[in-house]
Amino acid sequence: MATLIKAEKRDEMKNPRQVRAEGKLPATVYGKGQDSVSIELNAKEFLTEYKKDNEATFDLKVDTKSFNVKVKDIQTNYRTGEKLNVQFVIV
Repeated sequence: MATLIKAEKRDEMKNPRQVRAEGKLPATVYGKGQDSVSIELNAKEFLTEYKKDNEATFDLKVDTKSFNVKVKDIQTNYRTGEKLNVQFVIV
């Protein structure tokens, strides 16, 4: 069973540093035949679910759309360990 994660489209006027300062994590959703979507999600909520099973699929709800996704990559600051960005691929 896939875990539900809620997200919202990211305002293109905000840079990723501002998004992280709000306690959110910038991310991108993409897949074959789909346009990529820049989103932001609750960092603490996502990382808690991701630590449980990092190979799991997630039901990602962005506004009214729903995607079945898997984590492709997480960009991490190598000094602090802070998560900077997540890339989701549609399964």
